[in-house]
Amino acid sequence: MKGMAFCPAHITGFFKAYLENNQDGLENLGSMGAGFSIKQGVTTRVTIDKKSDQDSNFRITTKGYQSDKTDVSEFVLNEFLKMGNFKDKFFEIEHEISIPVGYGLGSSSAVALSLSFALDQALNTKLDRNTIGKIAHNAEVNCKTGLGDVLASFHGGFEVRIKPGAPGIGTVEKISTEKISVIMICFSPISTNKFIKERLFQINGLGGKMVNKLLKSKDYQHFQDMSLEFAKYVDVMTPRMEKIVNELTQENIKCGIALFGETIFSMGPKEDQDKVLEILQKYPDGIIINSELDDIGARVLNN
Repeated sequence: MKGMAFCPAHITGFFKAYLENNQDGLENLGSMGAGFSIKQGVTTRVTIDKKSDQDSNFRITTKGYQSDKTDVSEFVLNEFLKMGNFKDKFFEIEHEISIPVGYGLGSSSAVALSLSFALDQALNTKLDRNTIGKIAHNAEVNCKTGLGDVLASFHGGFEVRIKPGAPGIGTVEKISTEKISVIMICFSPISTNKFIKERLFQINGLGGKMVNKLLKSKDYQHFQDMSLEFAKYVDVMTPRMEKIVNELTQENIKCGIALFGETIFSMGPKEDQDKVLEILQKYPDGIIINSELDDIGARVLNN
């Protein structure tokens, strides 16, 4: 039995967190906010065989960029193991990660969501899409690796999250754009968990107002201005980031900051692509990603 699925990376420009709720269940927690999904992300392959003499009933490996934790994957797998008797089965799980981990690109949600879709295919559990998404969302909230990336990358594209929660509970409004390029440079990771705990009171007031503003303008350039304003307000800008932002601004190129990582992104017309790359390539210590929007979202791939 095999399954394979892909989930795009997702970048958040600003948000408002919902961490406490009178209703029970992780699926009601999450965030409102705005961001976009890109063509790179995580491809997960699941192979299920008969268990032989292995101590454990699963093995999780990664190709490409490495993740130092497997707790999100284990949460998702355990939810599927509750759906049947799989004591005699061995689950071989491989995550192929094409984005750096911990840099504000939603890698943990892409791991969770691609695994959830791949397991549903491999086990033939035939869950509806929202239930598959809910398992991944709950994994991320439970493991404190993110709040809204699962809902966003589930749908793909450039989106505003207008109601928090898991797929089927939270809702997004997708904003269509002309064909644009998305170029980013990643320098170093920031702990999402630590950041959310320490800065939540600063984040929520501004993030909520920005959601309403973007719903009116529906403009990705306006989104980038707000992302920059948000990053400055919550004080995540390093001197290196400020230098690059200033260089891009001097060339009339809009940019924003990925939350949470030392990562700058620029969404713009294809004709500006070379100018953006020329500036970013001056910084050899950064990882440059040249991409486009992924408008499809998480999906099963044919084996």
